[in-house]
Amino acid sequence: MTLVEQQFTVGPITVDLMARAISNGMSRQSKRMSEQEAYDIAFHVLNFFGYSRYVIDNMLEPEDRDAFYMLEDLGILDTEREETTLFDGREWRIHYWLIRPENVRKLAFNDGMKAEEIVSTESMIYDGLPEDVWKMKI
Repeated sequence: MTLVEQQFTVGPITVDLMARAISNGMSRQSKRMSEQEAYDIAFHVLNFFGYSRYVIDNMLEPEDRDAFYMLEDLGILDTEREETTLFDGREWRIHYWLIRPENVRKLAFNDGMKAEEIVSTESMIYDGLPEDVWKMKI
């Protein structure tokens, strides 16, 4: 397995990967979304998750929740809830949004494009560096 394949099969969910999954998922539902719109949604949603796999629903605004519901329809996000009993006997429910990385990857590669064909924009910074920079000692 190449390094690029590993990045897209076991690595973190990047904005590029999520945007690609959103775009492919929308086209699967016969809906159109520009690449920039998909990227903006991916960036916005992933900012809530950070390094975590879940987000507590209470921190979302109604507009954000709409985007989360759309991604739930695509199979990218899922919901869970946890119930606990408070000291006074009342039940308390906590609702979570979970990211489903396996579905993100599946949707991202749904159009038949292989992992080698996708180059992360983050890694493109290294393309312009001269070869001798790799030999320098700091």
